[in-house]
Amino acid sequence: MDHHQPLPTLPDIEAAAEVVYQAFAPTPQYRWATLSQRLGTDCWVKHENHTPVGAFKIRGGLTYFDQLRRRQALPRAVISATRGNHGQSVAWAARAHGVACTIVVPHGNSVEKNAAMRSLGATLVEHGDDFQASREHALALAAASGAHMVPSFHTDLLRGVSTYWWEFLRAAPGLDVVYVPIGLGSGACAAIAARNALGHRARIVGVVSAHATTYADSLAAGRVVEAPVSTVLADGMACRVAEPGALAHMAAHIDHIVQVSDEEVAQAMRTLFADTHNVAEGAGAASFAAAWKERDALRGQAVGVTLTGGNVDSAMLASVLRPGG
Repeated sequence: MDHHQPLPTLPDIEAAAEVVYQAFAPTPQYRWATLSQRLGTDCWVKHENHTPVGAFKIRGGLTYFDQLRRRQALPRAVISATRGNHGQSVAWAARAHGVACTIVVPHGNSVEKNAAMRSLGATLVEHGDDFQASREHALALAAASGAHMVPSFHTDLLRGVSTYWWEFLRAAPGLDVVYVPIGLGSGACAAIAARNALGHRARIVGVVSAHATTYADSLAAGRVVEAPVSTVLADGMACRVAEPGALAHMAAHIDHIVQVSDEEVAQAMRTLFADTHNVAEGAGAASFAAAWKERDALRGQAVGVTLTGGNVDSAMLASVLRPGG
């Protein structure tokens, strides 16, 4: 893969918004009074849990297929790998364009995310014990079948994902700092792209799972460092090997990285539910978990967090919300 994937520019993002808005309207962002009171400063939440697949990734799938269509004939079939939200995004866009879609997921993946992908017409293949193993299998299947492999990190995905940060930063121009969870890196790179394109002043803080530290380790080392994944709750951040292209953008533009444990993520899921009555999946609550961890340093600053997705299995959510959960 090209490790010098350029960040989308303002015209790129504005054009991408036109593509995205054919499928759904901009998602809301609210300054929640209860969260703000709890955090001790203004707290804005961008609700990417309100897209038609319950997560931000759909934006990238829409622009990726649109760019494919513009550059060449659409493929007859696509393959991709996911823990869930990227797969829903690819399946949604493939269905819209009449393209057959196969998605590879690891064994033990979210039951409800799997059901959602199947409902969008995707053929599911279960392979491997983590995302990286699924990704390598998907690449092999694509090579063997001639299907087009949709990557999880690519400029044409960033175009779409950047639209949510473009919406957020325009709607809340006074934000001083924003927190963005890092899985494979499209969300963080999109935040950088939108902030730079708009000339916004917000500092961007990256958030990784304390049980999946490849990006924290790689940024510290200045090169890709593989790290084991043991998070149970934050499957959207369960990345074992950092993406070099994403790493380069983050090294240049991220203020710092915060690591959050599954316990801290669970607490953030409970807080978001109590204060906003929105459901956050683990990765979707990580942004607030990091802000909460750094709350003493945030007084007097306008804080932006992103509820990147709400696709958590019912049983998992019930156990998290249960007293003592």
